Amino acid sequence: MSSATAVAAKRTGRRGDERLAWIFITPSLLGFAVFLLWPTLRGIYLSFTSFNLLTPEKWVGLDNYERMVNDPIFRDSLRTTVYYVVLNVGAQTVVALFIAVLVQRLTRSALLRGMVLTPYLVSNVVAGIVWLWLLDTRFGIGNQLIGALGFEHVAFFGSEKWVIPTLALVNVWRHVGYTALLLFAGLQMIPATMYEAGRIDGANEWRMFWRISMPLLRPVLSLVLIMSIIGSFQVFDSVSVTTGGGPANASNVLQMYIYSTAFSRFQFGYASALSVALLLVLGLITFVQYRLTRAGETDLD
Repeated sequence: MSSATAVAAKRTGRRGDERLAWIFITPSLLGFAVFLLWPTLRGIYLSFTSFNLLTPEKWVGLDNYERMVNDPIFRDSLRTTVYYVVLNVGAQTVVALFIAVLVQRLTRSALLRGMVLTPYLVSNVVAGIVWLWLLDTRFGIGNQLIGALGFEHVAFFGSEKWVIPTLALVNVWRHVGYTALLLFAGLQMIPATMYEAGRIDGANEWRMFWRISMPLLRPVLSLVLIMSIIGSFQVFDSVSVTTGGGPANASNVLQMYIYSTAFSRFQFGYASALSVALLLVLGLITFVQYRLTRAGETDLD
């Protein structure tokens, strides 16, 4: 076979592979366009309109965004959401990192890993309802134990002071196993020779954790933090089934406010503006965090 014929055959094979690749990814692209791209573009457009489903949308320009800047409920919802995110991400990351290190250093049992991941298989709605029962002020087993120890019962979901920490810890309980599994996978990528060299140099486990595990785990930890922060800002279902935003709007997180604005007050234009603001906040946080943590780089090279 001549070189020209070989080149032509190679190009034909490459075009055939490209066509096959497009056949496989086309359904995903269609789903992305129909269920994500188009709703996003439509929502951005509606954020510049006044729309309530009963009448055609009316272009109002930046009026919705001006209203949002001067909306005290929006500011309170944003502060509540940030408070929830800090508690949730902070506690979840620390506990998950502790579990991941224990699993890596002490055991390789697949059964134990499965047990750690079990709460993640429970939906947010089910987890919220179960914990609402367990922490009920009068009849919940949690308050029964508190009462047995001689303390006053705590209104975990009914107190302005405790509602956000309680929601954050319920979310930590559900997601910590999945987060720990991701961090465990990152720890598995660190060569064992690194730890062997540390032991030869006389380093203890604590010193190897800070000098070896944490620096080399940085890319995976950065990804986990980005995912956790985005997911925490979008909290809705667990709040909806437990408190509905109460008491006294103490758990009225941003997603809850967007939902009530759209489907209780039928102010879809303003709700779209709130959604766009949340999108911009998450995009900015992700960009800054990605750059500061150098998530796309690794020290294993």
